Amino acid sequence: MTCSSCSARIEKKLNGLAGVSASVNYATETARIGYDPRLLGQQDLVATIEAAGYTARLRRTPSGTRPGEAGLRQRLVVSAVLTLPVLVLAMVPAAQFDNWQWLCLALASPVVVWGGWPFHRAAFANMAHRAATMDTLVSTGTLAAFGWSLYALFFGDAGLPGTRMHFDLTAGSGNGTSDVYLEVAAGVVVFLLAGRYLEARARRRSGAALRAARPRRQGRRDATGRCEDPGAGRRPAARRRVRRPPWEKIATDGIVTDGASAVDESMLTGESVPVEVSPGSAVTGGTVNAGGRLAVRATSVGADTRLAQIARLVVDAQSGKAPSQRLADRISAVFVPVVFALAAGTLLATLAAGDGTMRAFTAAIAVLIIACPCALGLATPVALPVGTGRGAQLGLLIRGPEVLESTRRVDTIVLDKTGTVTTGRVVLHDVHPAAGVDADELLCAAGAIESASEHPIAAAIAAAASYRFGVLPTVREFASTAGHGVTGTIMANGADRAVIVGRAALLADRGLSVDATVRAAQADAEAAGRTAVLAGWDGRAQGALIVGDTVKRPA
Repeated sequence: MTCSSCSARIEKKLNGLAGVSASVNYATETARIGYDPRLLGQQDLVATIEAAGYTARLRRTPSGTRPGEAGLRQRLVVSAVLTLPVLVLAMVPAAQFDNWQWLCLALASPVVVWGGWPFHRAAFANMAHRAATMDTLVSTGTLAAFGWSLYALFFGDAGLPGTRMHFDLTAGSGNGTSDVYLEVAAGVVVFLLAGRYLEARARRRSGAALRAARPRRQGRRDATGRCEDPGAGRRPAARRRVRRPPWEKIATDGIVTDGASAVDESMLTGESVPVEVSPGSAVTGGTVNAGGRLAVRATSVGADTRLAQIARLVVDAQSGKAPSQRLADRISAVFVPVVFALAAGTLLATLAAGDGTMRAFTAAIAVLIIACPCALGLATPVALPVGTGRGAQLGLLIRGPEVLESTRRVDTIVLDKTGTVTTGRVVLHDVHPAAGVDADELLCAAGAIESASEHPIAAAIAAAASYRFGVLPTVREFASTAGHGVTGTIMANGADRAVIVGRAALLADRGLSVDATVRAAQADAEAAGRTAVLAGWDGRAQGALIVGDTVKRPA
């Protein structure tokens, strides 16, 4: 499909079949079809589309890239380079020299013929099926401008060596054969190629977030080096374990069978603080293992995972149609015939006014050329899927284009997750030492112990301490208690100091007391939606370090 007229035509053909209800989306090049399998099959639907002059196949994957984008970019670049000097020569009279028009012809010819070939090819195909689309209008307009220029050059006055083109506010009294429209024909082709390329790139990028979130396939490799599906041919509960090292995406939905770690689930929940997992915990494919090593027994793979379901939700949203898009489709269906009717009416009216055949013909061509760059069949269909795709990139899932269009009436937004408006990166916000404790001493000791841990919260504290002090004390006898905290020994004031950093429960288990000042700081942090990490030695908690997410800056 090349414009909204194509989608409207296919939709009309499909809905003309018995028991079929179809909605065709030009921007995503997909058709959502409901049909009665007792009356016809899927191949009958494909055959109907092909009989209308288009190609079709059954979609097996939830998303994809429109083919031919690289070729379209190459066609656009070459055409733009050739068209630029044509525009300068035609639009700047001072740049015109003897026989400049013949140089323009040499440069514009490949643009109109080769650069505009996608439009001409589609127009010829539509003509064979007695149909007219935006491509018919583009092909007719550019070829008419190019053909008139050829006539003016070879049979009129435009090819004379001393010919110059000037700007006039009114039509001249001549027959029009001293003017050429090569810059118009080439410029329209470049303009529409740019629109097609930007459209294809925008729709490809709209699914980039989901493709980036999709984990790499995990499993054994066969003799050819191809990765085998760990769940192939097995029931979900019997699938073998997949091991995930720290800072890699979990391969698939499953249950932790061995190990303990923190998992970043912000892509699903919007919360940046990782969730502690241990044997028996459920994990989701695409989330990030942010701590220790995990062994996961797969319970869902492929299209059954939550990430795949989210991808289907986005694709379904992009495949739907909003009221504004349906209106644009209805207008596009009659737009081309109306333009041709206006061009014919202009021709007849000019002839009736006695302005001559040549003047009437140039006026009719002007109508076709002006209508060529119509964005009606481009802007509305593309804006909606790009909007839903951009929302997915920002972690905002939109259920359909009609929902996106209705947001113009929204005046209040209620958020149930802090991660929706935060950066997704845990940082140290404050240090609250206990009575008689120096804040720098507390941060240095806690940062040194946390530097040996891979936990995101530990990394935030260690990064703040490294930034403040540079080199941190060396840690010995480091140990980690999953979900609770870490312990280790550092050198402080010429003596060994055993430091405990983590939850209040861990300090209590090790016999450390927590005074009222530290408890108050912990309560205030939790009330503000942040996390308080306690650090202690010498039998008591020496203070609390407050970590949490930060609010995004306004775009």
